[in-house]
Amino acid sequence: MSQVIHPSAGFPEDAHPSHSTLQDPTYQAYLLLHIGFIVAPIVAGIDKFTHLLVNWDNYLAPVINNNILGGHGHTFMLVAGVIEIIAGIGVALRPRLFSYVVAAWLLGIIVNLLLIPPSNPLPHYDVALRDLGLLLGALALGRLSERFPGQTSRDTRQG
Repeated sequence: MSQVIHPSAGFPEDAHPSHSTLQDPTYQAYLLLHIGFIVAPIVAGIDKFTHLLVNWDNYLAPVINNNILGGHGHTFMLVAGVIEIIAGIGVALRPRLFSYVVAAWLLGIIVNLLLIPPSNPLPHYDVALRDLGLLLGALALGRLSERFPGQTSRDTRQG
């Protein structure tokens, strides 16, 4: 026997985006950023273990690997992978908070990449510039999340 939940049951009326919301370019931008910042950190985090995309150990500045981590760069990258997976899941569940966590993480990555000396065969300054763009996208997601509180990408699949 099924029961109908009355609208006055305490559920927010905007829990599921309406068709008009889905047509809103601002909401579309939010949704693109939200999905992107769920998928990208999780994929990058998993790849820290598999190295299918790239050998991530090559992206660690020698000064950090040798002086700060005592040569344990690979172990650090595995920990970074776990953090990235958690950040992606966090963005899925609480984009308003975790988008700023991802932005801070990207800032750390940028600093690390800028510490790779120009004499290194792979200085990665292009990747640092790309990560700056990602950082700005994560900040934009944080701002847009304030406009669409309580709406996550899973809400659009249900409604």
